[in-house]
Amino acid sequence: MRLRPSPKQTRTSKAATSPSRKPLAVAVTGGIGAGKSEALKAFARHGAAVISSDEIVHELLRSDPEVQGALRERWGESLLGPDGAVDREAVARIVFADRRELQWLEALLHPRVVTIYLRWREKLAELPDPPAVCVTEVPLLYEVGGEERFDAVVVVTASPEVRISRQFRPMQDREQRLLSDEDKLARADFSFVNEGSLEELDAFVADVVGRLSSEAR
Repeated sequence: MRLRPSPKQTRTSKAATSPSRKPLAVAVTGGIGAGKSEALKAFARHGAAVISSDEIVHELLRSDPEVQGALRERWGESLLGPDGAVDREAVARIVFADRRELQWLEALLHPRVVTIYLRWREKLAELPDPPAVCVTEVPLLYEVGGEERFDAVVVVTASPEVRISRQFRPMQDREQRLLSDEDKLARADFSFVNEGSLEELDAFVADVVGRLSSEAR
């Protein structure tokens, strides 16, 4: 287990001394198959409010008429499943085979995802008793310059062999455009090498939540 506060922790201290009752905003990021989703579940178990960018994307594909219309216009009606909803597997086959299509899709979805999780944070701050910490899973946090929207960043990583063993879809093409784990770890406020048990991951998250909650008081 690795818990490493960084010099950038001063950003958290600034947020903590603000008179605002906004929860401390934490991003969880890391490579494909590193265990970000399990880390998000652990944050929820330890009292943080949580939201996943991937789940926001899934909801946009399911129910946002502007997104669905743009996808149909670019890729045709064959993108729709029998129920009329966007077939996510069909989308994945298109974008992971052509980087230009992936970039187009990210340009369509990214601003919407950011708007949704920022609005979610605002609603949390309006609660009579807001949580001390709120956590957003953001797979491409550093790649899109999103770290400035957060008070602290947690990077979850693992060796390539471990991460590949957790994935059903080939990783190599998707990872070429991502920052290296070394770069992410150097920029993180907290980091965890997730190659052990879920209990170890849970203990790491509990420690992070405890530290950040004490800062927020």
